[in-house]
Amino acid sequence: GCPVPPPPRSASPGAAEVRARCAQGACLVSCHRRLYDLSGFVRLHPGGEQLLRRRAGTDVSAALDGPPHRHSANARRWLEQYYVGDLEQVPPWAEPGPGWARQYNHCLLPQDLVDWQKPLLWQVGYLGEKYDEWVHQPVDRPIRLFHSDFLEFLSKTAWYVVFMVWTPVVLYLSWVSYTSLAQGNTRLFSSFTTEYSIPVHKYYFPFIFLIGMILWSLLEYLIHRFVFHMKPPASNYYLITLHFLLHGQHHKSPFDSSRLVFPPVPASLVIGFFYGVLRLLLPEVLGLSVFVGGLCGYVIYDMIHYYLHYGSPKKGTYLYGLKAYHVKHHFEHQKSGFGITTRFWDYPFRTLIPEESFKKED
Repeated sequence: GCPVPPPPRSASPGAAEVRARCAQGACLVSCHRRLYDLSGFVRLHPGGEQLLRRRAGTDVSAALDGPPHRHSANARRWLEQYYVGDLEQVPPWAEPGPGWARQYNHCLLPQDLVDWQKPLLWQVGYLGEKYDEWVHQPVDRPIRLFHSDFLEFLSKTAWYVVFMVWTPVVLYLSWVSYTSLAQGNTRLFSSFTTEYSIPVHKYYFPFIFLIGMILWSLLEYLIHRFVFHMKPPASNYYLITLHFLLHGQHHKSPFDSSRLVFPPVPASLVIGFFYGVLRLLLPEVLGLSVFVGGLCGYVIYDMIHYYLHYGSPKKGTYLYGLKAYHVKHHFEHQKSGFGITTRFWDYPFRTLIPEESFKKED
């Protein structure tokens, strides 16, 4: 059960004290006289940290409706996690102190359908037809998937592990591909005809590498849309569980830093599968060259995906636009906006998130 917060102090702080706390570095805002401490969320804010800092100590009721952005029902529900009391009656447990910024009260949110004190993976399958709505109502709290500490450890990955594991592989295979092509023995269509086969020179390697990266960007889109965003049948416990393991847990807790990149152990199985497919379809060295370009694309994708959640890109930059776009996918447009590193494939597949429009611009 939820602990009952102690009664408020007799001398409750008003707007002046809130402004004083903000001057000390906290980020408190009010909305219809309700006070929220966003200090722990400020760096993650899709509109940028400085935008939220400028709102500190003010009422954000009008800002939630935009412009520049009309906040979704999920965003408003998300805000409630940081509620610390009414403006004239802030409880003493919201005083600045160790960990104060993260003391949001989950008890103030609607009763959840799962027991967060237990591993979630084996619970979600029982949600049935309620699963799809539940999994797309994000929360700011860590998720435990497994009972086993070992399996739980394998399911979590720090962002830099992906870079450290796969970058040496990309560099080594790039060198192998280039030196193999330099031998001059690689030819296209040689299995069908000798007379009309086309030699593949070592100077072609950067272009073949780039083709691999482009193919990865398409694969990234297709996997995200058709695998990660499949809608499991409400009656199928196992498919719901699989969906939550693959991607649902990321949508439920989008800022769980340990689950934003693909763990190397399962990733190696998927990567090995695609390497085998390319070996079957293309000559050995040519297939390897395309593969290493795709692998590089995957590493860039995972790094960008982490940054879109935890970075604070400068307004007006490419990554700033991508961050805003991706957060809209999480909070409001879960059936569109499947591109992560680029919006390009959302255009031909007609899944582009529409731009917001306002009758009056400030």
